[in-house]
Amino acid sequence: MITKADKNAVRKKRHARVRSKISGTTSRPRLNIFRSNKHIYAQLIDDVNGTTLASASTSDKELGIEDSGNVDAATKVGQLLATRAIDKGMKSVVFDRGGYLYHGRVKALADAARENGLEF
Repeated sequence: MITKADKNAVRKKRHARVRSKISGTTSRPRLNIFRSNKHIYAQLIDDVNGTTLASASTSDKELGIEDSGNVDAATKVGQLLATRAIDKGMKSVVFDRGGYLYHGRVKALADAARENGLEF
């Protein structure tokens, strides 16, 4: 039986492998996703300067989400992040799913960001 700690260790190993190959720049930042049981967080990161250029999460008061651990909430986060990125002049990003499988909340966030103008 696989425990929760083992799943997270496998995810971290997968994430480290992916991160060794991709990096974000000012012109094309990295869209990083972190998923917890209650919330989902997304950031646009410039790895060259080590700065976060834009972020959005289900804990943002602006979204006013009641139930934050579902696909609908992740969709709203993707829409908000895309809006904030385009307002700052960023259109193209590098997608970093954080070692999570491209399914469920991660897929919903990515699809919403694409539909609202981000290219990756």
